[in-house]
Amino acid sequence: MMENKEELARIITAENGKPLKEAQGEIVYSASFLEWFAEEARRIYGDVIPASAKDRRVLVLKQPVGVAAIITPWNFPSAMITRKVGAALAAGCTVVVKPAEDTPLSALALGELANQAGIPAGVYNVVPCSRQQTAAVGEVLCTDPLVSKISFTGSTATGKILLKHAAGTVKRVSMELGGHAPFIVFDSANVDRAVAGALASKYRNSGQTCVCTNRFLVQKGIHDEFVEKFAKAIEKELHVGNGFDAKTTQGPLINEKAVEKVEKHIKDAVSQGASIVTGGKRHSFGKNFFEPTLLSNVTTKMLCTQEETFGPLAPVIKFETEAEAVAIANAANVGLAGYFYSQDPAQIWRVAEQLEVGMVGVNEGIISSVECPFGGVKESGLGREGSKYGIDEYLEIKYVCFGGL
Repeated sequence: MMENKEELARIITAENGKPLKEAQGEIVYSASFLEWFAEEARRIYGDVIPASAKDRRVLVLKQPVGVAAIITPWNFPSAMITRKVGAALAAGCTVVVKPAEDTPLSALALGELANQAGIPAGVYNVVPCSRQQTAAVGEVLCTDPLVSKISFTGSTATGKILLKHAAGTVKRVSMELGGHAPFIVFDSANVDRAVAGALASKYRNSGQTCVCTNRFLVQKGIHDEFVEKFAKAIEKELHVGNGFDAKTTQGPLINEKAVEKVEKHIKDAVSQGASIVTGGKRHSFGKNFFEPTLLSNVTTKMLCTQEETFGPLAPVIKFETEAEAVAIANAANVGLAGYFYSQDPAQIWRVAEQLEVGMVGVNEGIISSVECPFGGVKESGLGREGSKYGIDEYLEIKYVCFGGL
């Protein structure tokens, strides 16, 4: 098993450049979903409802929805499969996995492991395809009447297209879509802990996760201290390089288009008065490598605070009041994750309840775990993955009425 873990981790690093230590962590995370849902399969409980008539008995059964099409992204090429497939198999569904065109090898490696584990042929299926064929394959999966369920993780724009395709046959859908996570640091925060959380939340996988912080909102009383300490932490703790090098913490972005988007956001911000505190350009290691970057004097009119960057760019906005911070955080049309740091108990309850997101990190920068429901609100998607709720996405509820008793 250890050999399989190490081999899978190396495949992930080779496919998307993720540092090997992060890839190894992903493999453990991936396996945790299979273990979790194997246990949840024993807890697919039905129900007995007291009937209104004496000669009736009312039952509720839970049954597998059917064939599930699983469409996954490149940034977590193993975990995004097992989080969906683990729940689907536990519910009794068969699956057809369409991995991202950039990272098909992880999905195929999981297929080989499924064979070794004794999963019957035809239960776990993989359909890799080229970039040119991605749209066509996605449309077939969403329109084929044999497919009963679509589970997709990716951009909001693509999710909307898949929803339109799935509507024709009224398929069950789960959508884990784009984010634009705010990270609020209030004057009452422990600044050192906030910096550590910010570093983890922003630069994991070189900023290429849907729950990565995209906007830092820092209250004016501790703004300068936070920016100074954050810059020092970036320069000391983060190392750009080859993912197979043990000291590397930041690998390449997935492709040059991703790098160009980071450059575009920085150029736009600087043109409107933002200051580059550290980083700001491509790294000398290679064309797809970018320096971890911190911007200050950022405003809400800049692209980097209006769009998801999906790269190693941390823009900092200074704010004055709690109400102002919450309003800025909630101005987005998406709501996946949100983070804030505070040591004021009343403020913690207020802000946690007011943030329009599906997941909130309070004094924490990393919040994903197998036990917890993962998903968003607004245009960040539909449904939840992981946790005890994740298996419900692959189950139908059937009401059975026995009469004449």
